[in-house]
Amino acid sequence: MEDVCYLAGGCFWCMEAVFKDIYGINDVQPGYAGGTTVNPTYEEVCSQRTGHAETVRIRYDPEKISFDDILEIYFSVIDPTTLNRQGEDVGTNYRTAIFYINEYQKERAVNYIKNLEASGKYSKIVVSVEPYKNFYPAEDYHKNYFERHPEQGYCRVVIKPKVEKVRQKFFYKINNQ
Repeated sequence: MEDVCYLAGGCFWCMEAVFKDIYGINDVQPGYAGGTTVNPTYEEVCSQRTGHAETVRIRYDPEKISFDDILEIYFSVIDPTTLNRQGEDVGTNYRTAIFYINEYQKERAVNYIKNLEASGKYSKIVVSVEPYKNFYPAEDYHKNYFERHPEQGYCRVVIKPKVEKVRQKFFYKINNQ
Protein backbone atom coordinates (compact mmCIF):
# COMPACT_ATOMS: atom_id res chain seq x y z
CA MET A 1 0.00 0.00 0.00
CA GLU A 2 1.26 3.48 -0.81
CA ASP A 3 0.08 6.99 -0.09
CA VAL A 4 1.39 10.36 -1.18
CA CYS A 5 1.72 13.83 0.32
CA TYR A 6 3.12 17.15 -0.89
CA LEU A 7 5.10 19.45 1.40
CA ALA A 8 6.70 22.81 0.69
CA GLY A 9 9.29 23.72 3.29
CA GLY A 10 11.67 26.18 1.71
CA CYS A 11 14.42 24.66 -0.40
CA PHE A 12 13.42 21.28 -1.79
CA TRP A 13 17.01 20.05 -1.53
CA CYS A 14 16.58 20.25 2.26
CA MET A 15 13.20 18.56 2.33
CA GLU A 16 14.35 15.73 0.07
CA ALA A 17 17.46 15.08 2.17
CA VAL A 18 15.48 15.13 5.43
CA PHE A 19 12.85 12.61 4.30
CA LYS A 20 14.96 10.38 2.07
CA ASP A 21 16.14 7.97 4.78
CA ILE A 22 12.99 7.81 6.90
CA TYR A 23 11.55 4.34 7.43
CA GLY A 24 8.36 3.92 5.42
CA ILE A 25 9.22 6.62 2.88
CA ASN A 26 9.41 4.97 -0.53
CA ASP A 27 10.36 7.98 -2.66
CA VAL A 28 10.96 11.71 -2.33
CA GLN A 29 10.75 13.77 -5.52
CA PRO A 30 11.63 17.48 -5.58
CA GLY A 31 9.39 19.61 -7.74
CA TYR A 32 7.01 22.52 -7.96
CA ALA A 33 3.43 22.75 -6.69
CA GLY A 34 0.65 25.21 -6.13
CA GLY A 35 1.15 27.49 -9.10
CA THR A 36 -0.46 28.32 -12.40
CA THR A 37 2.31 27.75 -14.94
CA VAL A 38 2.25 24.34 -16.61
CA ASN A 39 5.54 22.42 -16.28
CA PRO A 40 7.59 25.37 -15.00
CA THR A 41 11.37 25.48 -14.98
CA TYR A 42 13.47 26.24 -11.92
CA GLU A 43 14.26 29.68 -13.34
CA GLU A 44 10.56 30.42 -13.87
CA VAL A 45 9.69 29.35 -10.33
CA CYS A 46 12.53 31.47 -8.91
CA SER A 47 11.09 34.50 -10.74
CA GLN A 48 8.10 34.21 -8.35
CA ARG A 49 5.69 34.72 -11.25
CA THR A 50 4.42 31.14 -11.51
CA GLY A 51 2.84 30.86 -8.06
CA HIS A 52 4.68 27.58 -7.44
CA ALA A 53 6.54 26.64 -4.28
CA GLU A 54 9.53 24.33 -4.15
CA THR A 55 7.84 21.16 -2.93
CA VAL A 56 8.58 17.50 -2.33
CA ARG A 57 6.26 14.69 -3.30
CA ILE A 58 6.58 11.99 -0.67
CA ARG A 59 5.42 8.47 -1.47
CA TYR A 60 5.08 6.47 1.72
CA ASP A 61 3.69 3.30 3.24
CA PRO A 62 1.02 4.34 5.78
CA GLU A 63 1.44 0.99 7.53
CA LYS A 64 5.04 1.95 8.36
CA ILE A 65 4.79 5.72 8.86
CA SER A 66 1.75 7.86 9.47
CA PHE A 67 0.91 11.21 7.93
CA ASP A 68 1.13 12.67 11.46
CA ASP A 69 4.68 11.30 11.78
CA ILE A 70 5.57 12.98 8.49
CA LEU A 71 4.09 16.26 9.76
CA GLU A 72 6.09 15.96 12.98
CA ILE A 73 9.33 15.59 11.03
CA TYR A 74 8.33 18.40 8.66
CA PHE A 75 7.62 20.87 11.45
CA SER A 76 10.88 19.95 13.18
CA VAL A 77 12.98 21.27 10.28
CA ILE A 78 11.08 24.37 9.15
CA ASP A 79 10.42 27.72 10.76
CA PRO A 80 6.62 27.76 10.59
CA THR A 81 6.45 31.43 11.64
CA THR A 82 8.19 33.06 8.68
CA LEU A 83 6.11 33.95 5.66
CA ASN A 84 7.69 33.24 2.27
CA ARG A 85 11.05 32.54 3.83
CA GLN A 86 13.16 29.76 5.27
CA GLY A 87 16.51 31.02 6.51
CA GLU A 88 18.20 32.99 3.74
CA ASP A 89 15.88 31.53 1.08
CA VAL A 90 13.35 34.29 0.51
CA GLY A 91 10.36 34.48 -1.83
CA THR A 92 6.97 32.93 -2.43
CA ASN A 93 8.71 29.97 -4.05
CA TYR A 94 10.17 29.19 -0.59
CA ARG A 95 6.86 29.41 1.26
CA THR A 96 5.79 26.68 3.65
CA ALA A 97 2.68 24.79 2.60
CA ILE A 98 0.96 21.47 2.97
CA PHE A 99 -0.85 20.56 -0.24
CA TYR A 100 -3.48 18.09 0.87
CA ILE A 101 -4.87 15.45 -1.48
CA ASN A 102 -7.93 14.52 0.57
CA GLU A 103 -10.02 15.61 3.55
CA TYR A 104 -8.09 13.33 5.89
CA GLN A 105 -4.79 15.09 5.14
CA LYS A 106 -6.47 18.49 5.40
CA GLU A 107 -7.99 17.63 8.79
CA ARG A 108 -4.73 16.18 10.13
CA ALA A 109 -2.69 19.18 8.94
CA VAL A 110 -5.13 21.76 10.33
CA ASN A 111 -5.34 19.92 13.66
CA TYR A 112 -1.56 19.53 13.85
CA ILE A 113 -1.12 23.27 13.37
CA LYS A 114 -3.85 24.08 15.93
CA ASN A 115 -2.22 21.79 18.49
CA LEU A 116 1.21 23.26 17.81
CA GLU A 117 -0.13 26.79 18.27
CA ALA A 118 -1.98 25.77 21.44
CA SER A 119 1.26 24.35 22.84
CA GLY A 120 2.70 27.87 22.97
CA LYS A 121 5.85 26.81 21.14
CA TYR A 122 5.11 29.27 18.33
CA SER A 123 3.21 32.54 18.43
CA LYS A 124 1.67 32.38 14.95
CA ILE A 125 2.09 29.63 12.39
CA VAL A 126 1.95 30.78 8.77
CA VAL A 127 2.19 27.39 7.05
CA SER A 128 -0.64 27.29 4.54
CA VAL A 129 -2.85 24.25 4.13
CA GLU A 130 -3.93 24.24 0.49
CA PRO A 131 -5.72 21.81 -1.78
CA TYR A 132 -3.40 19.94 -4.11
CA LYS A 133 -3.67 21.36 -7.64
CA ASN A 134 -0.58 20.21 -9.43
CA PHE A 135 2.95 18.94 -9.07
CA TYR A 136 5.71 19.10 -11.63
CA PRO A 137 8.94 17.19 -10.98
CA ALA A 138 12.03 19.39 -10.85
CA GLU A 139 14.84 19.08 -13.33
CA ASP A 140 17.07 16.03 -12.87
CA TYR A 141 19.98 18.01 -11.47
CA HIS A 142 17.90 18.78 -8.35
CA LYS A 143 17.31 15.09 -7.53
CA ASN A 144 19.52 13.78 -4.69
CA TYR A 145 21.30 17.13 -4.58
CA PHE A 146 22.59 16.80 -1.03
CA GLU A 147 23.75 13.24 -1.61
CA ARG A 148 25.64 14.26 -4.76
CA HIS A 149 27.09 17.54 -3.41
CA PRO A 150 27.71 17.06 0.34
CA GLU A 151 30.70 19.43 0.36
CA GLN A 152 28.93 22.28 -1.43
CA GLY A 153 28.57 25.29 0.90
CA TYR A 154 24.77 25.36 1.06
CA CYS A 155 24.69 21.62 1.70
CA ARG A 156 27.22 21.82 4.55
CA VAL A 157 25.75 24.91 6.22
CA VAL A 158 21.99 24.53 5.67
CA ILE A 159 21.04 20.98 4.70
CA LYS A 160 23.46 18.89 6.76
CA PRO A 161 22.36 20.35 10.14
CA LYS A 162 18.70 19.63 9.30
CA VAL A 163 19.49 16.06 8.28
CA GLU A 164 21.56 15.54 11.44
CA LYS A 165 18.78 17.02 13.59
CA VAL A 166 16.25 14.58 12.14
CA ARG A 167 18.62 11.64 12.49
CA GLN A 168 19.15 12.48 16.16
CA LYS A 169 15.58 13.37 17.08
CA PHE A 170 13.93 10.62 15.03
CA PHE A 171 16.70 8.00 15.16
CA TYR A 172 14.09 5.27 15.59
CA LYS A 173 12.51 6.20 12.23
CA ILE A 174 15.69 6.08 10.15
CA ASN A 175 16.18 3.28 7.63
CA ASN A 176 19.09 1.06 8.61
CA GLN A 177 19.80 -0.02 5.06
